Amino acid sequence: MLHFRTQGFNGCAVKYSPFFDNRLAVASAANFGLVGNGRLFILELTPNGIVPVKAFTTQDSLYDLAWSEIHENQVLTASGDGSIKLFDTTANDFPISNWKEHAREVFSVNWNLVAKDRFCSSSWDGTVRVWSPHRPQSLLTLPTHSCTYSAAFCPHNPDLISCVTSDSYVRVFDLRTPASASNHLAVQIPIHAAPAAPTIPGQPGMPPAATPPAEALTHDWNKYRPTVLATAGVDRAIRTFDIRAPQQGPLATMLGHEYAVRKVAWSPHLSNVLLSASYDMTCRVWSDRSDASAIGDADLLRSGPAGPVVGAELGRMGRHTEFVTGVDWCLFGNEGWCASVGWDESLYVWDVRGTMT
Repeated sequence: MLHFRTQGFNGCAVKYSPFFDNRLAVASAANFGLVGNGRLFILELTPNGIVPVKAFTTQDSLYDLAWSEIHENQVLTASGDGSIKLFDTTANDFPISNWKEHAREVFSVNWNLVAKDRFCSSSWDGTVRVWSPHRPQSLLTLPTHSCTYSAAFCPHNPDLISCVTSDSYVRVFDLRTPASASNHLAVQIPIHAAPAAPTIPGQPGMPPAATPPAEALTHDWNKYRPTVLATAGVDRAIRTFDIRAPQQGPLATMLGHEYAVRKVAWSPHLSNVLLSASYDMTCRVWSDRSDASAIGDADLLRSGPAGPVVGAELGRMGRHTEFVTGVDWCLFGNEGWCASVGWDESLYVWDVRGTMT
């Protein structure tokens, strides 16, 4: 396990470079992101440990980042002052581009993996915006009417954008549809809705009680199943959904975190494995047991007649001493390597396989 200290700055997000197997970036904020500067760290893994290559200091906190998919030296950042900045690691001090249309904090940025000339952002102002790195204004604004903590392009389809919000919904926008009154909204899934209850012929059915809504803080698309995504948030539960069946409810639920889940990330190597980071100061690796049918025990894994599959915790990492706010998987090499950051000013690079029992 490798360690690097982001001294004076609390980590908010970490991302591996899609171009270099030994390079990663960390978005961070002074004073836990409440007030003060932000800093973008560009780091490299070397035989002598983690070495800082570059650091950019900003006037406000940095909450998220995304590597460019078209230029190996460029990184996007999401800022507390409502701006999005593009930094080039070969340039000095200042961002090479700056966009500011959001009215409140920008909490996520995500680069389109298919149509690589676009990226998106989400904000506490209740909007998701689509951008081109070559244009000074946004291309499109998608209203959510609720604080939007996370937005992402589908890695399988360049025209699908998903987001999760403080009103506990997953929304999927399809940019191929006419805007009309729906503003491209194609799917809207209530994360905390109760599943449909089975009915007995001849007997009146009682509607199931819904779980009280809690803010959804993070989500991620599965890298192998194009219609499946995972969500998590304040209620500590990780849920997976299939956007083809929005009324079905969760496919799987993973329980175990003791406080809010701040980040989830599907493995780029395995279709049934995901990683989570939580305010309980742990990172945990899970199986959603979507491979259970291959071993014939899918029915045994269900929590009820119409309930979701109960996922399994495969391991956990507890080195952090404060809230863990970001995790990411390495795209290269062996399938278990990942990185995590937290409010303890620490970045850890570690092998998930070493935590499994």
